[in-house]
Amino acid sequence: MDPIEIEDTDDWLGCPTPLETCRHQLRIYENEVEELTLQLRQAREKIFKLVEMHAEAIGQRDEAMANLRARSGESAALRKQLYDLDISARVHQREVERLRGILDGLVDPPKTSEQTT
Repeated sequence: MDPIEIEDTDDWLGCPTPLETCRHQLRIYENEVEELTLQLRQAREKIFKLVEMHAEAIGQRDEAMANLRARSGESAALRKQLYDLDISARVHQREVERLRGILDGLVDPPKTSEQTT
């Protein structure tokens, strides 16, 4: 047998021909492309869902911020009202203390026009 013929394995039993090898490789590539296409489609669906979730979260955040601003305005109005009531209560408390002092004789009663005559 010639040494050049030893290197030619096309006719060996079980060895694929170059055409069979190319077809096999082509099928491998086709399967890989199909799998990658499926993965790409799934990834796009997931991204679309994430974008929808993000938009929903933004909407909820904006709604919560608007609600917070409204409650903040109400809170400021209530704090002002509480401050006004506190001042009014202090004024009334001072008046009560002054009147108690008059009743207890600690402070001279105010002079009226009847007492001066």
